Amino acid sequence: MRAVIQRVSRARVLVDGGTVGEIGPGLMVLLGVGTGDSGSDASYLADKTANLRIFEDGEGKMNRSVLETGGELLVVSQFTLYGDCRKGRRPSFTAAAAPEEADRLYLGFVEHLRGLGLRVETGTFRAHMRVEIINEGPVTMLLDSQRQF
Repeated sequence: MRAVIQRVSRARVLVDGGTVGEIGPGLMVLLGVGTGDSGSDASYLADKTANLRIFEDGEGKMNRSVLETGGELLVVSQFTLYGDCRKGRRPSFTAAAAPEEADRLYLGFVEHLRGLGLRVETGTFRAHMRVEIINEGPVTMLLDSQRQF
């Protein structure tokens, strides 16, 4: 499972011109699910995301997590994080999980975050979405559950 995490002052996702998810200060998470990922990958990545210390403390150092700041999260499914561009000019998506499995693990990731007491908004799985963000910093991190150790 892979995540691109961006610290934002606000973000929203639109489907068919209407807002389906919107947050204030917090984290924008683009989440990709790969073949072979499991519930433990979703739990690991959710915990890592919630506890990632990328918000500034009183001294201006990145030393606080979204849990500590009371920030919100907007989580959007993004299978293109598993696009392989090494051969040719068209990405291959064979490493991305099948839609049914990806949706199950995506929802598991979201529910794990909510279980930690965080406010989580989402996009619409498999929809064409328009994502608007105001990246703060900018701060952008990459996480991959297969590279835990």
